[in-house]
Amino acid sequence: MLAGLPYNATDPELLLELNQVKDVIHRYNALTPSRQEEKLAILKGLLGHIGDDDIIINQPFYCDYGRQIRVGKRFFANFHFTVLDEAPVTIGDDCFIGPNVSIYTACHSTDPEERNTRREWAEAVSIGDNVWIGGNVTILPGVRIGNNVTIGAGSVVTRDIPDNVIAVGNPCRVIKPVGNKQS
Repeated sequence: MLAGLPYNATDPELLLELNQVKDVIHRYNALTPSRQEEKLAILKGLLGHIGDDDIIINQPFYCDYGRQIRVGKRFFANFHFTVLDEAPVTIGDDCFIGPNVSIYTACHSTDPEERNTRREWAEAVSIGDNVWIGGNVTILPGVRIGNNVTIGAGSVVTRDIPDNVIAVGNPCRVIKPVGNKQS
């Protein structure tokens, strides 16, 4: 799975791990929001890497494995952040994630017969430093978002986005460089 090769999504070992992570996520989401130290402790045990203790992930939060998620310093994610982390998801420093953002790494065949075999593969997602992802954005498998980027609300990111731009839409596309004051 982590190598990007096809795997059986119903493998008993994977299903066991998924259910164990769901239990951890359930505990996280059930905590009173003000219990910051307990929330941080759960995230430190769940995620693969946290840049520092200045991390906020508002509840509810959902992920598949957790250990493939790496976040940098001063990370913030708003309500309903969902990460399907069958492949690595790397998020840089000073990133802000709006509500209802989803990051997907899992891939499925478009051929119904092949899809019904439950064979999948996964492609990593990378988000640079100083990135703001607006609300209701979906980031698809294999996408790389550069540094100093803003992704507009409601966008569906289907391909790489370079450094220092503002990008919006479905499919998401660059509309202007960062710092351009024109509307």
